[in-house]
Amino acid sequence: MAGFKALKGQGHTPTLFMAFLYFDMSFMVWTMLGPLSTEIAEALALAGHIITAGEKATLLSLPILSGAILRIVLGFGVDKIGAKLTALISQAIVITALLTAFMIGSEITYNQLLLVALGLGFAGASFAVALPQAGQWYPPKLQGIVLGIAGAGNIGVVIDFLFAPKIAEKWGWEWVFGVGAIMAIMVFIAYLFLAKNAPESVYKARPKTLKDYGKLLKDKDTWWFNLFYAISFGGFVGFAGYMKVYLMNTYQVDMSAFGLSVFDEPNVKVIAGYFGALTIFAGAVLRPFGGSIADKIGGIKALYFFYGAVAVLVSILALLPLPFFVAIAVLFLIMASLGMANGAVFQLVPQRFAKDIGIMTGIVGCAGGLGGTALIKTLGWSKGVFDGYMVGFLIFAAVVLVAIVGLSFVKTRWRTTWGVKSGGMI
Repeated sequence: MAGFKALKGQGHTPTLFMAFLYFDMSFMVWTMLGPLSTEIAEALALAGHIITAGEKATLLSLPILSGAILRIVLGFGVDKIGAKLTALISQAIVITALLTAFMIGSEITYNQLLLVALGLGFAGASFAVALPQAGQWYPPKLQGIVLGIAGAGNIGVVIDFLFAPKIAEKWGWEWVFGVGAIMAIMVFIAYLFLAKNAPESVYKARPKTLKDYGKLLKDKDTWWFNLFYAISFGGFVGFAGYMKVYLMNTYQVDMSAFGLSVFDEPNVKVIAGYFGALTIFAGAVLRPFGGSIADKIGGIKALYFFYGAVAVLVSILALLPLPFFVAIAVLFLIMASLGMANGAVFQLVPQRFAKDIGIMTGIVGCAGGLGGTALIKTLGWSKGVFDGYMVGFLIFAAVVLVAIVGLSFVKTRWRTTWGVKSGGMI
C-alpha cells in the first residue's frame, strides 16, 4: 500500500484513471471472441459453416496478432501526434468494428468475423497508448506502480468471461457486441473530456522518426524486453483467450455437474465463463502489485520469482492428471504470477528507455501480443495433433525457463550501467 500512497500529490490522477478505464474497456473488447468462441461456432454451424479447430484458433488469435502489430503503429502515433489523439482515433475504429458485428448479427460469415477481429486489434493496441500516457506524468521511482495501475485495465477480460456468455444466452451473441459498442462510446466521451497529455515541463521528448525505431531495434536490451514480455503478457493473454476452449474440452462434465448442483445452471458455456473469469481475475488485478513489488526489490529479482512460479505451475498442469478444482487453483496461480510479471517488466522498461517510452511500449507490447498469438496457436496445435494439451504446456514452460536464464545474462550489466542512473530499483 505504500506504493499507492506515494502517488498522492503526484502526476495527474484523472489521466491515470482514464488510462486505466480506456485500457480496461479496450482489453474487454480485444478478448471478446474468447468467451464467445463456442456460441459463435454454433451460430456458424447453423449457417452451414462447421468451424474446425484450426479455424477457431485462427479467429481467437487474429485480434491478438493484429493488436500486437498495431501497438507499434500506435506507439509511433503517441510520439508523433500525442497519446490523446491517437487514443481517440483508435477508439473510433473499435466502435465501428463492434457496431458492424452487431448490425450484421446472425448473418455474419466466418470471413466477415475475421475482418471484425482485425478491427478489434486496435483495442489491443491501446496498451501502447494508455501506459505511456499515464507514465509520462510520473517520476521514475513510481513507474512500477503507475504502469501497473494503467496496465491493470486488462481486468476487462474478466468482465468478458463473467457477462458475455450470459448475454449471449439471453439475447444472442451479437448483443455482446452491441453492449460493448455502447460501453465503448461512453468511455470515448469520458476520455475526451478527462484525459490530458503530459505537458513538456513534465515530460520532454522530441517526436520520433522511423530512424529512431531502427535504432531501438538494434539495441540488444530491446530484444531482451521483447522476450520477457512475450512470456509474461503473451502468457496472460494467450491463456485468457484460450481459457474457455481449454475448460470446455477438458472439464465439460465437471463444470456441468457443478453448475446444476450450485447454480441450477444447465448452460456449461456460462459456467466455463465463471471459472475462466476467476482465474483471469488474478492476473488482471495483481499487475499493479507486481509493479509495486518490483519498485521495492527490483524488477529483475521480482521476475525471477514470478517466472519460476510459472514454470513450476505450468509443468504441474502439463504432467499431472489434476482434478477440476485443483486445476482451477493452479490456473489461478499461473495467471496471478503472469500478471505480476507484467508489472515487473514494465517497472524496468521506462527506466531503461525513459525518453523512448512511447516507441518502446509499442515494440515491447507487440512482442507480448505475438507471444499470446503463439501460445494460442501452440495449444490449438497440441490439441489437434496429440488430442491433449501436455505438449503445448511443456513448450511454454521451456520458454519460461529460457527467460529465467536470460535474466542471469543481463542482470549484472543492467545494474552496473543504466540501472545506476535510472532512479529506481533494478
